[in-house]
Amino acid sequence: MTETSASARTTPWFAHPAARTWTCAPAPAGVRDFHASLPGYAPTPLTELPSLAAELGVGRVFVKDESARLGLPAFKVLGTSWAVHRLLAGRPAGERVEFVTATDGNHGRAVAREARRLGHGAHVFVSQGVHPGAAAAIEQEGARVTRVAGDYDRAVREAAAAARTTAHAVLVQDTAWPGYEEVPALIVEGYATLFAEVDEQLAAAGAGAPGLVVVPVGVGSLAQAAVTHYRGRPAPGTAPGTGPGPAPALLAVEPTAAAPALASLTRGEPVTVPTRTTAMAGLNCGTLSSLAWPYLRDGLDAATAVPDTAAATALRDLTALGVPSGPCGAAPLAAARAALTDPDRRAALTATPTTTVVLLSTEGRGANPHG
Repeated sequence: MTETSASARTTPWFAHPAARTWTCAPAPAGVRDFHASLPGYAPTPLTELPSLAAELGVGRVFVKDESARLGLPAFKVLGTSWAVHRLLAGRPAGERVEFVTATDGNHGRAVAREARRLGHGAHVFVSQGVHPGAAAAIEQEGARVTRVAGDYDRAVREAAAAARTTAHAVLVQDTAWPGYEEVPALIVEGYATLFAEVDEQLAAAGAGAPGLVVVPVGVGSLAQAAVTHYRGRPAPGTAPGTGPGPAPALLAVEPTAAAPALASLTRGEPVTVPTRTTAMAGLNCGTLSSLAWPYLRDGLDAATAVPDTAAATALRDLTALGVPSGPCGAAPLAAARAALTDPDRRAALTATPTTTVVLLSTEGRGANPHG
């Protein structure tokens, strides 16, 4: 079911017209080759959905389906595997460490999986509101789980404190703050593989470069990776982005219950917001990564926030179309509907009847039993 233009106008919105002219350093080489060396690696599907293209009035719509990434139901393992690989490369061979992290679901399980795969320990702090099934899945990976009586920001603080006071502990957090940037930067680098796959899959489908990419935002690390990929400095004489022609519009989406990116972009400075319970549990974050903020500020064309009801409708529709998305993964479709059914917002994204749209479905139903 499509949202009407009237309902779209009630959805909060921020636009930055100059975003497509901004450039940054590209992602480092070698990340894709590392992931390709992992047992069970295969590119996740990029599924074309012509019925959504017709509904949204665009040329083609593709959904990047991250419901089965290296044996886990979300994309997060791309970042954690690369970060852990790089961290262990700088430590003595045979030293056993304990990887410590906070999570609102998928990141913690990915850290636990990598720790188990490589013979190390994991201690995961789980924020309030994470479904018991998601916490149990982390424990099944062999991790020690501490449930926090508070939100994600509090879980991050408790994990960081535990890492400082535990022998042989290494904090593997996917958000940055002043003084803690190295590991989050590695995690962002790891996400580059997702976008490299999209490039190849679009080319194979004869679609060329996308005109619009919609990315969900929690702490902002995946959105930072999207900006890095599509705004990375091009070869001399070519346009920003990875393909020929202009760089794509980038639209960020958050839950209305937890929208620090939208608040920060509107204020022009990082803002911590109070959060409420949301079915989009993996996006239930109140503070942006300090590393991600400059990329989001300068490189995003627009940001919006959607209610749980819109994400639930999108989830049902994707499921009916054969994409096993979770609530966070369905949020980009809800955002595209809210944006592309409003003439002014559509114009801000320069969407036309020939535009190719990519929606990043970051998790499957198994990642978040709320869905």
